[in-house]
Amino acid sequence: MESELAVEAIEAFDDNYIWLLTREGYDGCAVVDPGDDKPVRKALKKRGLHLDAILVTHKHGDHVGGIAGLKKKWPDAVVYGPAHEPIKDIDVKLGASDSVELNGLGVSFDVLDVPGHTEGHIAYFTNDLLFCGDTLFACGCGRVFSGTFEQLSDSLQTLAELPADTLVYCAHEYTLVNIGFAKWVEPDNPDLITREERVIAQREAGQPSVPSVLGEEMLTNPFMRTDEASVIEAAERWAGHPLQSRREVFRALRTWKDRDYD
Repeated sequence: MESELAVEAIEAFDDNYIWLLTREGYDGCAVVDPGDDKPVRKALKKRGLHLDAILVTHKHGDHVGGIAGLKKKWPDAVVYGPAHEPIKDIDVKLGASDSVELNGLGVSFDVLDVPGHTEGHIAYFTNDLLFCGDTLFACGCGRVFSGTFEQLSDSLQTLAELPADTLVYCAHEYTLVNIGFAKWVEPDNPDLITREERVIAQREAGQPSVPSVLGEEMLTNPFMRTDEASVIEAAERWAGHPLQSRREVFRALRTWKDRDYD
């Protein structure tokens, strides 16, 4: 029986996760969003692995800064990334409806367009695994930089349509901070309180809080709950006027967090 894809975190900078994809019995691998090549090189050397592929979600330096160094070490590694962002060293440019076949790892990814954090951000989905960069965080979402609020709101709804048991591999350890803001929005949400207790225990034990589960995001992440009465009420209270759509609620929540919390 063929072994399953394994995913593990390579820590980088203060709070980044570079995701390492491997399969037992195969000496190749792939990485997602390598902002720094040094921890990747160290991890692969320790495991005796060679690099087949690099998957990139968006253009920011803490996600692409290690590509050149990795290509120098493994020049045959194929770099996949968004078609609509200015990223050097991309070999295969991707957009919605494209797929990525990593035959050595026995996996095929569907590519999703999820702009908003940046103008051309993409995500990679296979079976119950989602690599979403900075679009969706555990109990939060990315800031709006070179995209728009409307794009990011719509992108989160695109991700909300994936199966509830999807494991969400975002690129940062921001969960406890994000929970703090979520409690501003829904202080009486029992699922959120339970989640906070679990994440505190995970972090005190030195464990990552990622991946999260999409179904739990739908219960606790205010940016995924912009049609919930309690979230709408909190957003309208902060905005000081009625909000007419999920996009408007999202804009209010994201602006509130940017101005008053972060």
